[in-house]
Formats: sequence, structure tokens, C-alpha cells
Amino acid sequence: MINLGDVFPNFSAKTTIGDIKFHDWLNDSWGILFSHPADFTPVCTTELARLLKLHPEFAKRNTKVIALSCDPVSQHLKWSNDIRVYAGYSGDAFPYPIIADEDRELAAELHMIDLDEKDSVGLPLTARAVFIIDPNKKLRLSILYPATTGRNFDCVTSIRSPHHPGEDVMVQPTVSDDEVKTLFPSLTVVAVPSGKNYLRKTPQP
Repeated sequence: MINLGDVFPNFSAKTTIGDIKFHDWLNDSWGILFSHPADFTPVCTTELARLLKLHPEFAKRNTKVIALSCDPVSQHLKWSNDIRVYAGYSGDAFPYPIIADEDRELAAELHMIDLDEKDSVGLPLTARAVFIIDPNKKLRLSILYPATTGRNFDCVTSIRSPHHPGEDVMVQPTVSDDEVKTLFPSLTVVAVPSGKNYLRKTPQP
């Protein structure tokens, strides 16, 4: 079991961009690794299509995206054309890799198996997991959905940057009142019934 703050496994994998070593592929970026139950299925297609549209937002946040299922690379490559069409994507290349975990070894290591949902030959499917890994290769967030439940990847985008462009941002309570005057001269404190000055906002840098 991988706990928050643990170094994420430096696994080797076959992907749609060739063989990778995870830490080398991640380099000094943040990373989002997510699994889906099966290629050529409606919910998985809509999820990966949404990520295709959101990919520029992740790139702005120095965040790489990589998917995983138990299907082979050849199937991932064929399916990616369907995802591109569904998303209305006109780029030259599919912008993120998909891991082929045919023997379910990686899915088992990362506890991404949904034992209640099985494929056509009776093997368990991968659940819908999401892992966020920081540039130091440490796990910062994990979410696990059953295979039957779709995800909202717009929410994952907000986790990496929990505000909308142009909106004011919150100043963390770890910044002292003395520091905040120097760092954020345009600070606004939101008045609340408790009288505590913990809701401090400043224009987005």
C-alpha cells in the first residue's frame, strides 16, 4: 500500500510511446497517473477525451498525464483514434501515453484492481484510480473509484490549481500578518461572523 508522502514506485512499463521508466519519464514535472477499466468503452472514451481537451491546462501547470489499462499497446493505439475524433482533437500526435498492463502486475502493485468487475474472460478490471505525484516522485493525492463510476477530470485540474484564471487566490495561514503586508500589498480580508482574519485574498500573481 502506498501512503501519501511515500516515494511512488519507479516502475517499468510498455506504453503507446514505447518502453518507459516512470521516474525518468516524469523527470522534474508533476504527474497524474490514472487507470481505466477497458478500451473501446463509452465512459472510458469520454474520460480520456476530456483529458485530451484539458491537456493544455495540465501542461501550463508543469504536469504530465499518463493513462493505464490492461489492454495491449496495439489496442490502445487503435482506440486513441476514436478518442481523438470524439474529442474533436486535431493535433498531430496523441498528447499523453497509455500504459499496457496486460498481466495486471502494475495494477495489483498499486491496488487498482476492481474484483467485482470482470472482463469477457473473467479477469478483474482495473478500477478508476487517480494518483498525483510531485516532482520529488512523492505521492500527493490518491483517489479510487469503482470501475462502474466515471470521473470528473475538471475537478482533477482544480486540485493542481484550485482557482480559475483571473480570480483572486487565497493566502495560506502559514504566511504571517507581517509577511503578508510585504508580499501581498493588495490583500483583502473577508469579514466573517467569527471575527477571525483567516480568509485572506490577493490578486492572482
